[in-house]
Amino acid sequence: MSEDPDARTAASADAPTESERLITFRDLFAIREYRALYLSLVTNWVGDYLARAAITVLVYEQSQSVLLSAAAFAVTFLPWVIGGTVLSALVERYPYQRVLIAADIYRMVLITLLLIPHMPIPVMLLIVFLAALGTPPTQAARSALQPLVVGREMLPIAVATNATSVQAAQVFGYLAGAALATAINPQVALIIDVITFAVSALLIAIRVRPRPAAHNRAERRHLLRESAEGYRLVFGSTTLRSIAIMVFVLTMFAIVPEGLAAAWAAEGDSDPAARGLNQGLIMAAGPIGFVVGGLLINRLAGPALRDRLVRPLAVLSALALVPALAAPPAPIVAIMVALSGIAQGGVVPTLNGKFVLILPHGYRARAYGVMQTGLQFSQFGAVMVTGLLADHFRLPAVVGLWSVGGTVALTLLAYRWPSSATFAAATDAAAESQPPPPPPAPVAPVAPPAPPRPAVATTSVTPERQ
Repeated sequence: MSEDPDARTAASADAPTESERLITFRDLFAIREYRALYLSLVTNWVGDYLARAAITVLVYEQSQSVLLSAAAFAVTFLPWVIGGTVLSALVERYPYQRVLIAADIYRMVLITLLLIPHMPIPVMLLIVFLAALGTPPTQAARSALQPLVVGREMLPIAVATNATSVQAAQVFGYLAGAALATAINPQVALIIDVITFAVSALLIAIRVRPRPAAHNRAERRHLLRESAEGYRLVFGSTTLRSIAIMVFVLTMFAIVPEGLAAAWAAEGDSDPAARGLNQGLIMAAGPIGFVVGGLLINRLAGPALRDRLVRPLAVLSALALVPALAAPPAPIVAIMVALSGIAQGGVVPTLNGKFVLILPHGYRARAYGVMQTGLQFSQFGAVMVTGLLADHFRLPAVVGLWSVGGTVALTLLAYRWPSSATFAAATDAAAESQPPPPPPAPVAPVAPPAPPRPAVATTSVTPERQ
């Protein structure tokens, strides 16, 4: 600990720059297990967003309530709010592969129940909530398994690839889900969601090898105590706490147009086809922007520039939505949401990569649970509060004033953001806590050469295979 911190910071800054320059997407996707995890991730999210868009349309058409439509969108956040950290701590007690398969099958069965005709809205929302209980263990297990599959060197590019791909899946899911729900039948989107869970479970079962649980029975303690350790880790560290609060606040203001899209589109047009298109545009604009921002920033900017862009892009994510005060038409709203998404795509993968690299071994699933619980709680609260306000006031004014508050909050957080040296020191400390790599497998003894055999005439000039 007595070494010069500036020298340590410079060394650690140079090393990631060099390694990131050498690592390519081809290197990442050459890993067979990562390909399976990636395909499982994408299929899961495509189905989920299809179903989410269809359910919000269905609820709004039957109730004509912005609040109930927002509740239909927000109910999937509740499992993280209620018990996300406990479910994430539970993940570390079992092999990650087994958790992923079990969660996919569990959700597939529950979503199948939604295909029953004429189901009341309260029952449908209860089933959606129960199905969403499978999301925390799935995401925590996948997040904890990924470093074991790709290693620390490839982890930042894997995190960025996953984040960008999830947003692309969101674009397709929202556009297709809104179109199917308004033009054909919401049940079609639910059938596709069921199929995606089956495909995901099959991919994990066939392509991802089993690994032992992170904690054996002797290391287990009460789940609540293990969950509390995750909170102490995240909020007891200056760097992890700063990242967590920045992500929570950023998403709390950026999620609002997406959650209120069905009602926003209905206010602008009475034609069902036009409403479906406008809803799809508003819901998909943010993910499209995220993909664009992620590709531009992560491919064209080096690590040092990405770090410098964190603060201005975070502020821009809320500032871009302030013009909603003028009540622009749906296409202009979509452009504003896309600009906010570009800012998010430029900053969130950088924050995710920093967060994972700072985590010590054995805490990844719990820390992921803490982050997702805070993230889902902030999104749930934002959508419900703005939905309630929009039932009493003009929706564009609600979104615009909400975004003004977000701009102020993110400006304050940007002012207090830790230095690069602080992040570099935390990353170095986490690297030192990693367990040593397993010893190489013993080499089988080589059999002694066989005694020479008598020469036999042959017509082949191909040597014998060994």
